[in-house]
Amino acid sequence: MTTSSKKRWPLFRSLADFLADRFVLPTKRLLILLLVGTPIAVVGFFMGTGYGAFWLYNGLVCVASVLDWLTLPRRNDLELRRVLPEQSDIGQSFTVEVEMTNRSGQPISYVLMDDLPHSFAETGPISGRMESGESRIAYQTRGTERGNYTFSWLYLRWSGKIGLWHRQSRFAFPQTIKIYPDLSQVRGYLNSLQDSLIVDGKKILRRAKSGSEFHAIREYVPDDDPRAINWSASARTRRLMTNQYRPEHGKVITILVDCGRLMGVELDNESRLDRSLESALTLAAVALRQGDQVAFLAYSHEIKTYIPPGRGMGHLHTILEATYDLTHDFVEADPAKALEFIHRQQKRRSLMVLFSDMENYLVEDLLASYLWKMRRSHLFLLLSQADPLLHEWTQVPVENSRLAYIKSVAQRFQLDRRAFQQKMTGAGIQVLDVPADQLTLTVINAYLEIKAREAL
Repeated sequence: MTTSSKKRWPLFRSLADFLADRFVLPTKRLLILLLVGTPIAVVGFFMGTGYGAFWLYNGLVCVASVLDWLTLPRRNDLELRRVLPEQSDIGQSFTVEVEMTNRSGQPISYVLMDDLPHSFAETGPISGRMESGESRIAYQTRGTERGNYTFSWLYLRWSGKIGLWHRQSRFAFPQTIKIYPDLSQVRGYLNSLQDSLIVDGKKILRRAKSGSEFHAIREYVPDDDPRAINWSASARTRRLMTNQYRPEHGKVITILVDCGRLMGVELDNESRLDRSLESALTLAAVALRQGDQVAFLAYSHEIKTYIPPGRGMGHLHTILEATYDLTHDFVEADPAKALEFIHRQQKRRSLMVLFSDMENYLVEDLLASYLWKMRRSHLFLLLSQADPLLHEWTQVPVENSRLAYIKSVAQRFQLDRRAFQQKMTGAGIQVLDVPADQLTLTVINAYLEIKAREAL
């Protein structure tokens, strides 16, 4: 920046503030009145009163313009306040209200614009008529990306009684809103949870599962194990009663989420990181409701966030507050560094659920060695979102040599994925490569199955 530009910058800044806060501009009505004066002057010229008609008409417009300017409400006569919710889910509409106070003693016509962050759905200007006193308007918008966002200014343009001049100004009213991941799946699973669960297809059903921890005594039903009948309780109640068991509580579930470059790939306007985070939060909610402890680690080329194990549904809020604004980095992820970190932090045996991409599993050389090293002290579940484009290319009909080459390469990639899955399965490490829309269902099903087998 040169010296002269440095000197000019405060001037330009003052000019920008003037245009935004104190600028007065003509309305369409005033411009139309000025244009109408031309044919009036022409008609008056042919009638021999040209100059008289011209000055009379423009004098009346000038007087009306000055009166409208002098009676135009000042900025200090108006007050704007925004009512904004503290939080909302990504993609869900919410209501924003603007409370307006008019102390000018006269009604005004206005056009209002809110200072929406760039990732929010645009609503356009809101026009209306503000009576003297207090009034309120509302509009709908939604956030399309997770994070913490600030609404800074309210822009208002208003006109007076005659409507020949507009005054425009901006009102500072900074507020923040948190846009959380889509928590509809979390709420749905929590509302469906019972004492013991399995996932059957896409429904959560209650079924008595075997376990080693006594839970309750209830009435016997035909599908129950006869070996669990409680004869003492049956004698007291004169009804056949059975003991209900459940898997042991207090196990540790460690969730690791990859925030590297590949997790920023979008599918149906939602990135892999968004889908992984939604599934991870749902898994955390289910595990906490089941009485287990949950730890959370987000990483890319470095450790971004680590939350030690905790229990109770209050811990879910802790995880949510620490992860709702996670973003992917434009670097390659380092899962080996994440595993090394968690190996130092987590000494107790746990179920480690890793949300990443299959390409990272295939190209990361140190990952396999860390998995082999830690598989004796921890149980691993690796998750990846299947590539729909890769699947489509493996099914394309071969019509020419180009398509044959593309199909062969796609099939080769698929074979590499399956070979990695088989290799890890042989080592006792479960790898699931599933479509993105089935990720949550799959991880919940796998977790409940591990709980039922008491593999931890």
